[in-house]
Parts: sequence; structure tokens; C-alpha cells
Amino acid sequence: MRPADTVGAVGAGVDPAPVPAPVPPMPPTVPIRPLRFRELLDEPFALIQAHIRTFAVLGGGALVIGVLVALGVTGLVSHLTDGSDAGTAWAAILATATCVWLVRLVLRGATVAIALADFHGVRYGVLDGMRAAGRRATPLALAQIMFTLTGIGVLLVGSVLVITYPLALIWLSYVRARRFVTEPAIVAEHAGFGLGVARSKELVHGADWPTAGLWLTQRCVFAVLAVPAFGIPFFLSDFSGTHRWAVITLLVGGFLLVVTVSEIVEATSRVLCYISRRCVREGMDIRIPGDRR
Repeated sequence: MRPADTVGAVGAGVDPAPVPAPVPPMPPTVPIRPLRFRELLDEPFALIQAHIRTFAVLGGGALVIGVLVALGVTGLVSHLTDGSDAGTAWAAILATATCVWLVRLVLRGATVAIALADFHGVRYGVLDGMRAAGRRATPLALAQIMFTLTGIGVLLVGSVLVITYPLALIWLSYVRARRFVTEPAIVAEHAGFGLGVARSKELVHGADWPTAGLWLTQRCVFAVLAVPAFGIPFFLSDFSGTHRWAVITLLVGGFLLVVTVSEIVEATSRVLCYISRRCVREGMDIRIPGDRR
């Protein structure tokens, strides 16, 4: 018998190799229970703080890639149009808008996956969150497309008259509220786009206007966060001067920075609202003795 065959063999005079004890799951950062309105505003920041390194790498990577792609496309169009001011301006606007849409899609899916894993006692890294979101890429992309088209449609209708714009914003907040937990339902329940929307409407039913108020309040919070974010580019412009490419870079970077931070906060808020509404509607926080959910 080889020496390796005697290692851990019962009755061979050698103690069996110890079996490592299973590692218990970590408790979630935010308790699983119905959350009040104030908690739905505050707790996203607690969840972000618990995964600050992961979200910093995720948001920073998306920000850098988005800025480089937007500037690259703008530079290419500027070169093809011989430095035309109009061509450069439109290229910067359209390239930035496209990068914003893609950055929001990636950040929303990955952030939702990371936050949902936290409620299951698992700590996801950036790659884990990206893989989890990638498995639901098609319904998440459809949700993002409808999210964009709905917002554009409602605001265009409301902008016909200036006095109707506030009413359109309230209308949009109600529409957003009914679909507020679509992405968490898609990722957590492996649902398609249609089922995810139906689940969102079902869970939010009875709290449509409080959720709409949450969405509107977050817009105000993001506006406050945008002030220092846009202040950084204007501060740096004192050193870089008012050269065209310096200004374009600072504006694109500042805008994408605001979008990155606000999207991570909103995505974590969607997950918190999803968990809270499941506790209210389905008793998710109730533990039955012997239940191993």
C-alpha cells in the first residue's frame, strides 16, 4: 500500500482528515422586513457602503470606458468632418447619450444582482454581478428599451405646453412606480420581460403613489448630488483652459459621473423596494419552523 493510501484511512493508525465546517451565510446588510419611506431613501447608501469596493470598481470601470468611447467617437467624427463645430457637437451629444444608455444598462443589471446576493448572505464581486446580469441580458435589455421609450414618450406629450410639463412628470413618476421592481424580479425570479413587468405591477399594487413619491424624491437627491459632480469639471477648467477638447472631456466626464452614481443608488433602491414589497404582499419575512427557504 502506498503511503498516500494510508492518509486518513480509518483503522490505519492515522486520524481521518478533518472535514471543514460549512461556512454560514453572512447576514444581509439590510434586514428583510417591510421598510418605511425614509428607510427606502436611506438604506441604499448603507447597502452601497457595505460593498463600497465592488461598486467603486464597477462604477469606475463603466465611467472610464464610457468616457473613452464617447470621446473616441467624437474625435473620429470631428476628424471626418474636418473639425466642423456642428459635427463635433452633435457627435459628442449622440455618443454621450448612447454611452449613458449602455452604462445604465450594465450598472443596473450588475448592481441589482449584487444587492440581491447580499440578501441571500452572499458577497458578489464585480465579475459575479456581471455574470448574473448577463444570464438575464435579453429581458434586462428589453426592460431598458421600454424604460427609455416610455420616458421619452411621456415627456414629449407633456412638453406640448409648458404648464403641462409638471403634470407629465407626475404621470411619469406613476408609470415608473408600477415598473419600479421589474429588474429585481427578472434577476431574482429568472423571469422574462413580460413576467417581470407583471410581477412588478403585482408587488407595487397598493403602494403606487408612495413608490412614485420615492422616485420623485430620488430625482431631487440626484440633482443635489449633481451639483458637486458638475462642479469638479468647472473647477478643473480653471487649469485646463477653455480649449474645445478640454471642455468636451470635462462635460462628458461630469455627466457620466452623475449618471453612474445615480444609477447605482437607484438600482439598490429598486432591490430594497422589491424585498420590502414581497414582505408586505407575500410574507417573505415570515419564517416557518422547519422551512429551509
